[in-house]
Amino acid sequence: MNEEHEAPRGAGELPDDRPLDVAALQARLARFAVARDWQPFHTPKNLAAALSVEASELVEIFQWLTPEQSARVMEEPESAHRVEDEIADVLAYLLQLCEVLGVDALAALSAKIDRNERRFPARGEGTG
Repeated sequence: MNEEHEAPRGAGELPDDRPLDVAALQARLARFAVARDWQPFHTPKNLAAALSVEASELVEIFQWLTPEQSARVMEEPESAHRVEDEIADVLAYLLQLCEVLGVDALAALSAKIDRNERRFPARGEGTG
């Protein structure tokens, strides 16, 4: 997903001024793919591979930075733009993968947090 990116619209809105939500973004991504006849290529294998590539591009931004430099990456407009673009690419492929597989991303995340809370209790919390 290295195509040119448009300037961002109003924060937290779709082009028709509706608030952002996962389902609306997935529908918009699906329309984008259909309009370009890309859906035959959007198999789980291809989307997972593309997700990995985009995540690697995000890692590349931070690769040789010190921890202190990495914490300030959003202060520089050029690096901030690159980070936002790569995060958007990662999220786009993840949402498309979830759509193709029928996974509710938010429900899956909530269930994973629940499991982690049980697996790794906070200090001072007993297990029973």
